[in-house]
Amino acid sequence: MRVVAAIVARNLRLFFRDRLNVFFSLLGAIILFALYTLFLGNLQTEGLEGRFPAAEPRQVKAFVDSWMFAGIVLITTITTGLGALSVLVDDAQSGRFRDFLVSPIRRGQIVLGYLIAAVAVALLMSLFVLVLSVLYLGVIDGMWLAPDALVRVTGIVVLCCAAFTALSALIVSGVRTAGAFSALATIVGTVLGFVAGAYIPVGSLPDSVGNVINALPFGQAGMLLRRDFTAESLTAMTGGIPEVEEALRPVYGIDSLVGDWLVPASVAVAILIVLTIVCTPLAALRLRARIR
Repeated sequence: MRVVAAIVARNLRLFFRDRLNVFFSLLGAIILFALYTLFLGNLQTEGLEGRFPAAEPRQVKAFVDSWMFAGIVLITTITTGLGALSVLVDDAQSGRFRDFLVSPIRRGQIVLGYLIAAVAVALLMSLFVLVLSVLYLGVIDGMWLAPDALVRVTGIVVLCCAAFTALSALIVSGVRTAGAFSALATIVGTVLGFVAGAYIPVGSLPDSVGNVINALPFGQAGMLLRRDFTAESLTAMTGGIPEVEEALRPVYGIDSLVGDWLVPASVAVAILIVLTIVCTPLAALRLRARIR
């Protein structure tokens, strides 16, 4: 374990030393925050104020902000783990794998060091963004997450980091050059907001597109986060009328509908667990075969 710990520490230092790489790993979350701060936030707020004239403007804004920050946290759990794997690609391209293999280090230890470091980066960055999101909602919008909701959200963030980092490692195991990795990271950071239903509410999209998004693990992970992030603000904006809440929840991805099937939270959690269990050994095997 000392060898693995040393490799993990080395990979963490290399990742955080490259500030540009850290920035690009947060690019998707930054884009989403900028879009809603400059453009989309006002459009969503004005549209909801027209639908809920009895609601106060601050209540509508609180709902839009809480929905947005759930998407920001989700995107961070995906892109930061992917960004941390840049160290692996750099080592492969520069030939450092050969230096590792002439030392008394087994290939399994090297692979484990990369995977643990990537998950650690995803956790550190995602929990940091989560803290900032909770503070923003509490201080600016007056909507503090309840302690039990915060515990659930933290658990979901941990599960998302593990699942999506394992998936990213499986994809990156086939990337050979730093240029290809940079292109992949940029595309993922930009497109992910649409795939996860974070840029535009799922209900605003065609039914076929909405079904695809809700069937993907990204959309279902977003659903889990949005349920706790928007619980209080949704009730405040709708006046606690159950019929109104039920109609609005699928539109904003708080409930995921695939056709007429309402995806239970337990199924979404199970999918993330299965994704972790399946992708982790597959990624480890492919990375182990690559290290020669």
